[in-house]
Amino acid sequence: MAKKADKPKRPKAELPRGFHDTFGADVLERERMLSRIAEVYHLHGFDPLETPAIETVESLGKFLPDVDRPMGGVFGFQDDDESWVALRYDMTAPLARVAAQYRQDLPSPYRRYAMGPVWRNEKPGPGRFRQFFQCDADTVGTSTVVADAEICAMLADALQAAGIASEDFVIRINNRKVLNGILEEAGLQSDGEEARRGIALRAIDKLDRLGEGGVRALLGEGRRDESGDFTTGAELAGEQIDLLMGFVSAGRADGAATCARLRELVGASEQGIEGVQELETIAEFLDSQGYRAPLTVIDPSVVRGLAYYTGPVYEAELTFEITDEKGERRQFGSVAGGGRYDDLVMRFTGQRTPATGVSIGVDRLLAALRARGKSSESRAQGPVVILALERDRMAGYQTIATELRNAGIRAEVYMGGGTNLGKQLKYADKRHAPAAIIIGSQERENGTAQIKDLVLGTRLASEIESNEEWKAQPAQQEVGQSQILATIRAILERQSTP
Repeated sequence: MAKKADKPKRPKAELPRGFHDTFGADVLERERMLSRIAEVYHLHGFDPLETPAIETVESLGKFLPDVDRPMGGVFGFQDDDESWVALRYDMTAPLARVAAQYRQDLPSPYRRYAMGPVWRNEKPGPGRFRQFFQCDADTVGTSTVVADAEICAMLADALQAAGIASEDFVIRINNRKVLNGILEEAGLQSDGEEARRGIALRAIDKLDRLGEGGVRALLGEGRRDESGDFTTGAELAGEQIDLLMGFVSAGRADGAATCARLRELVGASEQGIEGVQELETIAEFLDSQGYRAPLTVIDPSVVRGLAYYTGPVYEAELTFEITDEKGERRQFGSVAGGGRYDDLVMRFTGQRTPATGVSIGVDRLLAALRARGKSSESRAQGPVVILALERDRMAGYQTIATELRNAGIRAEVYMGGGTNLGKQLKYADKRHAPAAIIIGSQERENGTAQIKDLVLGTRLASEIESNEEWKAQPAQQEVGQSQILATIRAILERQSTP
């Protein structure tokens, strides 16, 4: 007896771990928000730049905080020429490559913004995805810290353009030169201390998430999280930990007092003193342009985990409270960050090229807008749907759709199988259609059309008890076919009125 052939194994319809799909309304909401931010960047003189999703591993370098993951935290693979390439993990590394590759053609300074997805091979968690959107703006080719201050001011404008009120966020500013001065005082700037220094920087950067106790654990022997995973610590001595924790808590009532305290902490470190002076310049510029505290503040607790920062660093933090997954109240937290990275382009050219920039976490910013009730309606309006009750009359239905589109009204003809009225209306409801146009054989002979206001109909359905009431309800009306456009316009205008 012949053996039955094995059934082909069907692939499982599921996403890789740490990724998510984004559907129509959310995509449109993101596009609208990015458009408003792009207008701000454009007004400040920045030009758009698009780079490929894939860069050479050599171009990307190894600057991710999660260096213990495969490929240093990036998604990489070998090309057919045996070279290694990887998905970009941010928008800054590709910019450094562009600035070096086209340095003879680009204006200097070069001001650009970029928007798009980035990928990180990190451990996924709640709200932590391996692919996410970033929105960056950078200035390459100037060493003045006024460029850093301008980025901070532009970030404040962009967040407000996106829909975040000025009283709902603060831009915190620090300087890695000051931190380097503190590290020097703590004995962590010498050769051979790179690993412990990197762990210490990443630990301090998590202060808002882990609190003082968690950071102290990471500066010391290490920390075990709620899942049982253990993170190796910097293994610093007690006095070293005290000095670093004293630095991050050096914030005072105003920028001048904070800078005075930082001067005390950096001691005789020349780099530390230079960093304090740069913070004073930034604070003076922002004050003169109307971006004074509490909108922008000097805050020593801002570190930024990436290793390539060389000067001022900044972070935008939302200050309003939300309820988290555990039902606890907490502040929303950071939605943007950046800083100065004067050595990144030098990897390609051998020459120091000053640069500074900021990156907005698009997905987090959208979540913040939803938390404040300022996002688009969850039920985004779909197209007007023309039902296809006579399959041999599709050209006539398409003519109506074309007329609506020419008037700037989104419209489509039902393309599914069959002529069942109920099925097509269910489709229109799933499409979140504001209205449906019904022309069957009787309407065609009479030169009329039935127009259903689907939004009004949904609301009235819960109030109607009899079939007679349903037939008489005002959500459906019969009009002459020459009046279809005017009737649809009236319905859309009524629905858009609060």
